[in-house]
Amino acid sequence: MSKFDESYIALCKKILSEGVRVENRTGVDTIKIPAHSLHFDLSEEFPVLTTKQVFIRQAVLEMLWFYQAQSNDVRWLQERDVKIWNEWEIDGEGYWNATQMVPDENGKLRKTEVHKFFGKEYAHTIGTAYGYIVNKFKLTQNLIDKLKNNPGDRRMVMSLWQNDYLDTAVLPSCVWSSEWDVTDGKLNAWVHQRSCDVPLGLPFNITQYAVLLSMLAQVCSLEVGTLDWSIKDAHIYVNQIEPIKEQIRRFDENGSLPAPKLWLNPEVKDFFEFDNSRDCKDVKLIDYQHMGKLLFEITQ
Repeated sequence: MSKFDESYIALCKKILSEGVRVENRTGVDTIKIPAHSLHFDLSEEFPVLTTKQVFIRQAVLEMLWFYQAQSNDVRWLQERDVKIWNEWEIDGEGYWNATQMVPDENGKLRKTEVHKFFGKEYAHTIGTAYGYIVNKFKLTQNLIDKLKNNPGDRRMVMSLWQNDYLDTAVLPSCVWSSEWDVTDGKLNAWVHQRSCDVPLGLPFNITQYAVLLSMLAQVCSLEVGTLDWSIKDAHIYVNQIEPIKEQIRRFDENGSLPAPKLWLNPEVKDFFEFDNSRDCKDVKLIDYQHMGKLLFEITQ
């Protein structure tokens, strides 16, 4: 049975039973706990939820957008029928438009129409976030070089949180840092997330980084090891509570299903050669069983 489902459902139950309801910039309240951590051994199980369907193609393509294409252009995803960043796309005139809660002169949050100008040079992008940072600092290339040539290095860190670029980012990176090490021939990672939409973001994010670790291990002639995940501000939006309760009910009544196996094309020896077309042909889940889709609202 899927260990990920067990730990994930435990987290959801903890948020609903112990969490605090808070306001935030989106105007939709969250139920939150301040911190949480998860641990996965990828040599034992590939982490993808079975109590709901996780769309592996979209998850992998978003990860490749960041770390392989190193792009901030939303059209790259749209061309591949991935729409998860549409709400954060800067328009053709260089503006990002949204309705958000903004502090007034007394510090109280008020619902406000936001029309932030980034400049036409950022049209159709998410500004200076995620892939922009990866590309600027060549984070992927530097990590691969160290994994191949200096695997004992204790400074293998990729940080997407760069203060100089926060003001020109539509959404500063949520999953913002990863630390990597090689121990006994196995590649391990520790990932930190500053803010976690548990129903929508977390299942995608963990599966993405498990794929990334597996890809890097393959091209660097390493075995897969452990993935540790730390969260600050683990939350469920109040408009997500009912489908989360349905997911909990599924688990309580039926348990979880067997975890699938990850297949990567063994012919690929260069991370930048993994297929990033719409079909994402070099990545498959073998024997992925799930309990069906659940619909969660995206909160901007």
